[in-house]
Amino acid sequence: MSDLLTAIDNFAKNPMVRLTEVYTNKTRIQQVGDALECYVKDLFCNSLYFKSSQEKEEEYEKHFSYFGNKNNPPDIILKNGDAIEVKKVESPNPSQIALNSSYPKDRLHKDDSFITDDCRNCEEWKEKDILYVIGSVTNNVLGSLWMVYGSCFCADRKVYERVFETLSKGINSIENVEFSKTKELGRVNKVDPLGITYLRLRGMWGIDHPRKVFHFNHDPQDNLVNVVLLDEKYNAFDIKTKNTLENNKRVFIDGLKIRNPNNPVQLLKAKHIYVRRDS
Repeated sequence: MSDLLTAIDNFAKNPMVRLTEVYTNKTRIQQVGDALECYVKDLFCNSLYFKSSQEKEEEYEKHFSYFGNKNNPPDIILKNGDAIEVKKVESPNPSQIALNSSYPKDRLHKDDSFITDDCRNCEEWKEKDILYVIGSVTNNVLGSLWMVYGSCFCADRKVYERVFETLSKGINSIENVEFSKTKELGRVNKVDPLGITYLRLRGMWGIDHPRKVFHFNHDPQDNLVNVVLLDEKYNAFDIKTKNTLENNKRVFIDGLKIRNPNNPVQLLKAKHIYVRRDS
């Protein structure tokens, strides 16, 4: 089965930055965001240069148990492995990431109300590590790729749920307004005299880009790929996979100390894995 280290190794061996030149022609992908997601899938499967869509789909089936949609996280689940959420930003130096209606996740939970039943039932699982893959794409060119586990910069889900529930209760307690049950902050019905207009109140979540969150030994803008994960996560990967990555001369690995997202006074041991632009 595939994993993060395999994807990094695949990128380092065959970096490809002009997304739509490959995906628009071969798989009829029209949007850059879709092209980025397809590229991420191919990194994990080493299927970038497969000639046919059928060949790719057969390879995807070997490595993935779930593909999501634009409205429900995650975008991808590795078989018996991590969940992956792909985010595209257009700025070469983004400061924030839009997460839309889904709050930041340190882990993906099966009882999350925002995931689909297909996601819940794709395999036997209760919790999964979630990997945020953030691609900076300008004029169809991938400027940088960040891969960061939610456990490195997202707090426990209770932190976000508490805020959401408090706001929702406050909105729904407003007098003389008719509300209906919703997963959003609120929905007001019969706004007009005819009773035919409604108002949806949505929460739009966002989080600072990892380049603002972490303190690195050098400027991460010098790299094509930046990866942040806890030491315990790195150590849990297969020894052969780690050896393959560590022997790749284009890949560099630094030790890093990051703030605990639930208690910033505590520092956690982590790894910064990167591929330089000029390596």
